[in-house]
Amino acid sequence: MKKYCLLSVLVSGFIFLSCQSPDAGVNNVGGGSADTAKVTLQKIYGDLNNPWGMVWLPDGRLLVTERAGEILVFKDDKFTGQKLSGVPAVFNHGQGGLMDIKLHPDYKKNGWIYITFSKPVGDGLASTAVIRFKLKGNEIVDKEDIFEAKPALKADFHFGSRVVFDKDKYLFISVGERGTQPKVQELDNDHGKIHRVFDDGKVPEDNPFVSQAGAHGSIWTYGHRNPQGMVYDAVNDRIWEDEHGPKGGDELNLIEKGKNYGWPKTSYGINYDGTILTPNKELPGIENPKHYWVPSIATCGLSIVTSDKYPGWKGNLLLGALAAMHLNRISLNGTEFKSEDRMFQGQGRFRYAAESPDGYIYAITEGPGTLVKLIPKK
Repeated sequence: MKKYCLLSVLVSGFIFLSCQSPDAGVNNVGGGSADTAKVTLQKIYGDLNNPWGMVWLPDGRLLVTERAGEILVFKDDKFTGQKLSGVPAVFNHGQGGLMDIKLHPDYKKNGWIYITFSKPVGDGLASTAVIRFKLKGNEIVDKEDIFEAKPALKADFHFGSRVVFDKDKYLFISVGERGTQPKVQELDNDHGKIHRVFDDGKVPEDNPFVSQAGAHGSIWTYGHRNPQGMVYDAVNDRIWEDEHGPKGGDELNLIEKGKNYGWPKTSYGINYDGTILTPNKELPGIENPKHYWVPSIATCGLSIVTSDKYPGWKGNLLLGALAAMHLNRISLNGTEFKSEDRMFQGQGRFRYAAESPDGYIYAITEGPGTLVKLIPKK
């Protein structure tokens, strides 16, 4: 059987060659790519570098974060030429920098905007951090610290990080493991965890490990590697998350209170040098992924379609794929993975897709660095 090979440059900087048959049975693409023909990509802007997150303000402005520490301002599908001033200093090394951006659910009342970034702590140390701020024109004001992953480390990779709010306005923060592997299974540190806090950073008393001696009270789930995608499904009151595996073993997870997602005790991947990382793909007491990818596609930003503008897409997840260079549309059957459609293959390293207030889907890519709009064909 004829095989194809893919040279993949992972977000961590590692390179590997993976080969498989086009119709390989393991984790095969379901649903084909027929829906790509129903949508066209309209380029809005082509001079981005390493875009990470985006969010719309009620006045119609779109904010796009750049990992180097910039927030670009768009309006009416055009770059205004403006950037926000007052962005905090970021640790712009390796995978570090400015990452996600979200509005508070009550933004129209309180004006809070949240960003995640790798915070320089000194002496080469950095930590995944969250602050909130308000805007005065294009100036960031009233900055408040919300969260900082402890302890700070010198590693310049696996920061995570995304933030989402649920229906009760709790803030969930994903933090990468920063190479600490075994420590991910311990609760005395913040790495390789998803955290749940109030919108001001305080820890809720009903978090699962609040009463456990030595545990960090903000921890909601643990055993994660590098969770770069997370979305709240408001219709079903669920949180979905995706994370990078090592060489193979990227995961799609349903996030549930207090559960252990396995890293590094379990994995469907192997070490980058081809050696066995762990013999265990599953273990008792560990939550299995709803889907995994071998070889890795380098999963990133995650969103959910609520718009009626794209027939048959409502309720689907949209997942950015970096190494495999596509936008992945995932169909679900309740809480189970059903199929995937690898759209716009080879048109960039898709970092994130999000739905605008008027129901159109936008995506950001790197290599090339673009902001694109998905236009349904009539």
